[in-house]
Amino acid sequence: MLDAPRVAGEETRRAIFAQPEWLRAVPTDRRLPEGRVLHTGCGTSFHAAQTAGWAEQALELVLRPRDADALVVVSHEGGTAVSLEAVRAFEGPVWLVTGKPDSPLGEAADEIVVVTPEIEKSWCHTASYTCAVAAMRALHGEDVSALPDAVEEALEEREAVSEHERWLVAGAGRDWPTAQEAVLKLREGAHVAAEAHHTEQLLHGHLAAIDESVRAFVLEGEGRAAERAAGAVAALRELGCETTLVPTEHPVVDIVRFQLLTLELAEARGIDPDPIHRDDPRWKRAAAAHE
Repeated sequence: MLDAPRVAGEETRRAIFAQPEWLRAVPTDRRLPEGRVLHTGCGTSFHAAQTAGWAEQALELVLRPRDADALVVVSHEGGTAVSLEAVRAFEGPVWLVTGKPDSPLGEAADEIVVVTPEIEKSWCHTASYTCAVAAMRALHGEDVSALPDAVEEALEEREAVSEHERWLVAGAGRDWPTAQEAVLKLREGAHVAAEAHHTEQLLHGHLAAIDESVRAFVLEGEGRAAERAAGAVAALRELGCETTLVPTEHPVVDIVRFQLLTLELAEARGIDPDPIHRDDPRWKRAAAAHE
């Protein structure tokens, strides 16, 4: 019997909607050692690392190793070459947050925390991101038990798909990693020109290259961040930019809106988000060129 043909975006969709179940299985019974804990990774993994506290991109740690009491490295498949270099340059205990313990980073780590029940098949990583974030917050002592239900509710919401070719997501404080990850999903999965801006940095020059052709989202945050977010929204709307002020509650929950937007935008434009453009020989060659 022949296998059924693969549906475009099938694996991305499956991972997105598996998140409540996967999050309920995230380990919550371990704690990081006392002291200064540094977090690192590349790409989506670096965005996850930033949600847990002090974080540096893996290449920066290779270029300039930091002194810390422990290093947490995030890598879904445990084979990220530059993250491995950062681990080898670090003098101290290393914790690996991953979906695959049997890996080069697994061999180099002192402690391994497996955060997903399987390896995500789509390269447009979604569930592995939220599970890594939840696991690290639990490692720091946060109660993450409410997150699966909150994500389940977020999966019921939808953002309208539009014809914009330029997209912008801004955020500050706890929302800055979410802005970066949201833009990465839009670029990987829907192949649109998307920009992540820190809310305050957006207001210092970047507005000069923004107009009504841009679809914008500003992550609200709390306190002073929320005040500056309101200012950013006002400025963007003065430029004729369609702008949504997005209330935020937690990085695991807040990213779901953009995962779904990526999926539906890709579907509307006939794009398969699963291979992140590497189904095209040109992008496949580009990926191979830097490995």
